[in-house]
Amino acid sequence: MKSKFIFIASLLFGLVFINSGLNKFFNYMPMPADLPEKMVKLNAAFVEIGWLLPLVAIVEIIAGLLFIFTKTRALAAVMIFPIMVGVMLIHTLQAPEGLLIASILFLINIWVLYENRGKYKGLINE
Repeated sequence: MKSKFIFIASLLFGLVFINSGLNKFFNYMPMPADLPEKMVKLNAAFVEIGWLLPLVAIVEIIAGLLFIFTKTRALAAVMIFPIMVGVMLIHTLQAPEGLLIASILFLINIWVLYENRGKYKGLINE
């Protein structure tokens, strides 16, 4: 039962980030018309930088794919963690209407990091 729940949660998590990354390239999900002014400025700044959104999109797609598979899930959780911190900050400070979904995704990420903590010991103990 636990393994089925982990698989479903990981599959959905991975698909959310694959979708998010692909949307950064193809813009098939339009931005809401009622975005707060701060968010509009933030998005404009990200677009102005030029290289940041494609980098985030590539990491989201790769980590989303890796998150689906058990053998690579620990690596994916580490890869996506900095992006999740940014997502949480944005939704906490500027767009609280998305905070529930962002929090659920963040908790899944933390849970996977915790479940795979033994795999990270070699990075910390040396």
